Amino acid sequence: MTERANAIASKVEAFVRTVIIPYEKDSRLGFHGPEDALVAELRAKAREAGVLTPHILPDGSHLTQRETAIVLIKTGLSPLGPLACNTAAPDEGNMYLLGKVGSAEQKTRFLDPLVRGEARSAFFMTEPAETGGAGSDPSMMQTTCRLDGNHWVINGRKKFITGAEGARVGIVMARSDEGACMFLVDLPDPAIRTVRVIDTIDSSMPGGHAEVDIVDLRVPADQMLGASGEGFAYAQIRLSPARLSHCMRWLGLATRAQEIATDYACRRHAFGKPLVDHEGVGFMLADNLIDLKQAERMIDWCAGVLDTGSLGTAESSMAKVAVSDALFRVADRCVQVMGGTGVSGDTIVEQAFREIRAFRIYDGPTEVHKWSLAKKIKRDWKAAQG
Repeated sequence: MTERANAIASKVEAFVRTVIIPYEKDSRLGFHGPEDALVAELRAKAREAGVLTPHILPDGSHLTQRETAIVLIKTGLSPLGPLACNTAAPDEGNMYLLGKVGSAEQKTRFLDPLVRGEARSAFFMTEPAETGGAGSDPSMMQTTCRLDGNHWVINGRKKFITGAEGARVGIVMARSDEGACMFLVDLPDPAIRTVRVIDTIDSSMPGGHAEVDIVDLRVPADQMLGASGEGFAYAQIRLSPARLSHCMRWLGLATRAQEIATDYACRRHAFGKPLVDHEGVGFMLADNLIDLKQAERMIDWCAGVLDTGSLGTAESSMAKVAVSDALFRVADRCVQVMGGTGVSGDTIVEQAFREIRAFRIYDGPTEVHKWSLAKKIKRDWKAAQG
């Protein structure tokens, strides 16, 4: 299995380094993410190179999580790599979810265009904090759904919805009398109105992060995923792999930042010698090497747990905390090593810093994961007491 993944990853790495990295200065890189025309162009090149959606095999089967890690790390070597190879969030997580729980008809209509790289998707869960809506605690969900004949009618407001602008497939979470529900929605839909695209610290995701109003959205009953009240169970299926794939992609970007900072430190001379020969700089790069290797091993460990069939909730929380914090340290040191160049747009190091800083919030901030782990520690202690 590893040989298969290594062969795919080698093709992906060669493609990202030779074809995609030159696009990092493209004029179509907008403040709220790359324009869809650029994404389409990059995906056409990935399709031609045979590296589009590389984690899903031609027969529709999925690489194991450990194999996926080997491949997705390579797509992350450029901020544009996951977009080009169709391994980016939220599409990668949405494809995984639909592959696991979608009906045959739902897969044909909603999943297949995503796998082919012909459409983007959005996951409508997070709600405005100002109104007490769902964030890290999805049980606070205020968006409602009610059955009306053979349709469900959905109303609510969602916030920080990645890629909503320009998406063709939506997964909308709402609350019925039975509990949380998930719905598949064709986009755009006039009942889903963008209030604004929010200015955020990151800029790698097409469509940015939108706040939207959902007013009397009518969804046919056969576009519900599963049954009413099963939404949280399906969210758990998506949750751990999505957390971990973030770790994979950002490890690739942090690795690239380390390469750039190392090259700078070895070429740049100050005070009579290369920067790397100054202990303060050399130690920062050495610390980065340690953090990168520890992040890689943490990802591989958690992926192995998921490959057993476990939901891996606690393990993915641990991995998400450890990896996001480690990669942030790496990106921060790379900026520091490069001085003024590090805070400029001359390289992707400053973007790596911004993207990875945001990653420490996305898919649950560090503090929420630690709180969840602390609750598990207490439960385990109580169980041990008999």
